[in-house]
Amino acid sequence: MSIVAAYLYRDGVRVAGFSPRDSTAPIAENEFVWIGLEEPTAEEMEPLRSAFDLHPLAVEDALAVGQVSKIDVYDDQIFVVAKTAHLDGETIDYGETAVFVGPKHLISVRHGSDRGHGALRRQLEAAPLVLSKGPDYVLHGILDFIVDGYLPIVESVEDKVLAMEKDMLDALLTRKQIKRLFRLRRQIIRFQRGLGPMLELCSKLVHLDLPCIDQETRNYFSDVYDHVRRIEAKIGGLKDVITSVFEASNLLEQQRQGAITRQLAAWAAIAAVPTSIAGIYGMNFKNMPELNWTYGYYMVLAVIAGLCGFLFFRFKRSGWI
Repeated sequence: MSIVAAYLYRDGVRVAGFSPRDSTAPIAENEFVWIGLEEPTAEEMEPLRSAFDLHPLAVEDALAVGQVSKIDVYDDQIFVVAKTAHLDGETIDYGETAVFVGPKHLISVRHGSDRGHGALRRQLEAAPLVLSKGPDYVLHGILDFIVDGYLPIVESVEDKVLAMEKDMLDALLTRKQIKRLFRLRRQIIRFQRGLGPMLELCSKLVHLDLPCIDQETRNYFSDVYDHVRRIEAKIGGLKDVITSVFEASNLLEQQRQGAITRQLAAWAAIAAVPTSIAGIYGMNFKNMPELNWTYGYYMVLAVIAGLCGFLFFRFKRSGWI
């Protein structure tokens, strides 16, 4: 079976392993069960559905891949789906974690997540006073664990964008770098779309009166809600940075092209002086000024050099050369 861990907790302390097939004893008031599964099949979910009276629609959603973040209420139980994400190179891959929460049980079902809940379980078990408060505190721990995984993704993409910004200031971005920049922007936009349902999910846990969620626990969910909002704001700022890097690169390219155009225009104007004078004297008319003068050739060269030097000085002074 795809059960990663299944334990019975009494007063926040792990007391025994738990199997839905073998255990028929009722769960006491100060006890609850925490079961974690990874990529289960419908056949593997059936014993859990029977043992904890899970709603068939919730089980169907828990088995499906590609769910968005949401929360559903079924009688005295709630069903939560939270979108997970991890960075693979420069691609953000997604998964989901479905959580069944009842008065005496919590069942988590992971799909496509590269972060297991082993470390989270050990962290919560180290604080039995908190864990003794029930499954809703475990749900908070899972959601907080998922949201904490968002921040390294955003920071990693931000570091890549800032490195490209530095390269852009040193030299113009290449076509490959521009394509990479737009690829990162697409990843961030898709990630931001997934944050919207997650923000709505956390808001419902804070503001709605839900079964299995104590009033005291809402303060914990409010902290998760604030984390999601901060990440959303950080993503908005990152999108602005990506846009500014592209726009700055485009402006620098236009500035470079303008400088080249001015240089070409300046040298063309300088080259026009000897070209026009040589063109006039190349027409071979008989009566032309100073045509038979001994120093006429040198005088023409001096005039050409003087005019070219004057234009060069003016263009140099104006920054065109």
